[in-house]
Amino acid sequence: MATIVQTPSGKWKAVIRKHGWPTATKTFRIQKDALTWARQVEVEMDRGVYIDRSHAERLTFDKALSRYLSEVVPTKKPATQETDRYCAEPLRAYFGKYSLAAISPDLVASYRDKRLTTPIQRVDRATRKPRILLDPVTGQPRTLSANTVRLELALLSHLFNTAIREWRLGLVRNPVSGIRKPSPGEGRDRRLRGNEEARLRHALTSYSNPMLGWIFDIALETGMRSGEIAGLRLHQVDVRRRVVRLTITKNESARTVPLTRRAAEVFALALDNPTRPEGCDLVFFGEPGRDGKRRPYTFAKVWNGIKTSLGLGDLHFHDLRHEAVSRLVEAGFSDKEVSAISGHKSMQMLKRYTHLRAEDLVDRLDAAEAIKAKGAPKEKST
Repeated sequence: MATIVQTPSGKWKAVIRKHGWPTATKTFRIQKDALTWARQVEVEMDRGVYIDRSHAERLTFDKALSRYLSEVVPTKKPATQETDRYCAEPLRAYFGKYSLAAISPDLVASYRDKRLTTPIQRVDRATRKPRILLDPVTGQPRTLSANTVRLELALLSHLFNTAIREWRLGLVRNPVSGIRKPSPGEGRDRRLRGNEEARLRHALTSYSNPMLGWIFDIALETGMRSGEIAGLRLHQVDVRRRVVRLTITKNESARTVPLTRRAAEVFALALDNPTRPEGCDLVFFGEPGRDGKRRPYTFAKVWNGIKTSLGLGDLHFHDLRHEAVSRLVEAGFSDKEVSAISGHKSMQMLKRYTHLRAEDLVDRLDAAEAIKAKGAPKEKST
């Protein structure tokens, strides 16, 4: 039976003591609310479905997110950690003051809709002030992509799953599971066009650090991801046998990547880098950090600056992987062979990277027609 008492501060405290259940208490400003809560809890106890939500009601999203970032995120891969920390900021700004128990599917849906209409802003290098990016075709403000919002919702969902399964906070359900997710994009199909490859190679090889040009060539020759290239250790590269052994990959499946002659030549230059510090086993190494340790060479800022200066702002480094895999398909490699090189587990995912140029297909159709015409038997004259 519930006991309702008034506290010295004038509030109303409901206390429920029931055999087989821990004591449940909660304080309200109005006596009516205390009575309503007590009746609801007693019914749930009678049905055997009562869950103590007090921890989730006291814990704000801001504190829960901080705990998630300090305990869970460090266990993920470095690239995922960076993405999670980036996605965490808008989530903190929107949900920070809410308790975990107060975050409902309706609130998450409102966040989704707001983010899908949020203009993209970048800091102007000249004025140091944020500016809204405009679509070059329509002239309208560019908004966040559906994939960006999906990543943010995925982080939010995993936080709630962790709170439910690991932290045992008494949450009834994950509010993200009750909403519609934005449709995923079709995927990028950007290829190098015209003299873009030559212009990029000239600019990158002219840069003071030769590792930038080597990384560009290796990406284009092997189709490896930027993180796979940057994290390479000396023992993983076998120039004589022309293979690279990858142990840490995006899909957690180790693979051996065969090297073209050009890729082997570039790796040979990288392994013989005269500026390599003694004891450093990274193929592409950066400057030592505050702790004195050297970490993989971070080239994103320089890469972005160079490609933008060449008018190639729409080109992403990951597009080089798309280019490399597409070239393998155009060279006649089977899907299975391409998958073994690129590391794609899903054939459906591989199709995103194998959009062939229409003009190349036209040439192949012409060649097929020529072979067909040459081999067709001539009609007998009557």
